[in-house]
Amino acid sequence: MLDGKVAIVTGSGRGLGRAYARAMAAAGAAVVVNDLDADVATETVDLITDAGGTAVAHVGAVGGSEFADALVRRAVDEFGRLDVMVTNAGALRDRTLRNATDDDFDLVVNSHLRGTFTCGRAAAARFREQGEGGRLILVGSPAGQRASFGQTAYSASKGAIVAMTRTWALELAKIDVTVNAIVPTALTRMVATMPRVGDLVAKVDAGEPVPDAIRRQGLGSPEDVAPVIVYLASKESAHVTGQAIAAGGDRIALWTHPGEVEERFRQDGWTAGSVAELFAGAYADRLQDFRPTPLDLEAVEEA
Repeated sequence: MLDGKVAIVTGSGRGLGRAYARAMAAAGAAVVVNDLDADVATETVDLITDAGGTAVAHVGAVGGSEFADALVRRAVDEFGRLDVMVTNAGALRDRTLRNATDDDFDLVVNSHLRGTFTCGRAAAARFREQGEGGRLILVGSPAGQRASFGQTAYSASKGAIVAMTRTWALELAKIDVTVNAIVPTALTRMVATMPRVGDLVAKVDAGEPVPDAIRRQGLGSPEDVAPVIVYLASKESAHVTGQAIAAGGDRIALWTHPGEVEERFRQDGWTAGSVAELFAGAYADRLQDFRPTPLDLEAVEEA
């Protein structure tokens, strides 16, 4: 499906990123594995090459323009071209608003949002130079779509990445580059601190299958998300752009674009009193729930 293609996956030393890199290599792509940790980057490359695939490691932290340019240059130097950029890398600092420091915020935003921006820009420049189109696959999160307690910087970054996806899809369509966001859910280290989920993560790490009841909720292994990445990287997805696509377990879903859910007009404008009447009346049952979809903890316990 990806024979002859060259892909970069940032943050692919472990977890979801590793699953993406291995799946694309198995589909025929040559992969540049990027991670801040040299040991896990090398492990991913070894897993790919031992399975008959092609990969090299490029170690370092995303964020700066120089590193993004060097990452693209490495792909071209090693394999002659670039066809796919998957911007998976990012750091976490879970803090509630009152406890978050400037440094916490800057670290998360720089790695997730600025890293996506610089890597996406560098890849788009290469795609334009090659003149053969390309694929940008940005990585969002449910935290950027709905509330995620204690994750101000992470939620802000992931929400911005999905917004950036739509803008880039519009801008890059003229050079046949598609831009989509994946919104993955998987039993990885990131969710291991959730109530009663840690044991499931340990089971996945040990190679045990994820129970059906959990898979139906959209939680599975990182490998469950990878087929969507392979599809979005392929020529078969040429008509899909500007989308946010949820994937996890047995579930694939499309997130809607933001849109108005209701509107009202008032001759000569509004007063504070008439606005209050509107929200107490016509808008009372139109307010949207901002909270995340709850995990079925009974199913977790049974598993």
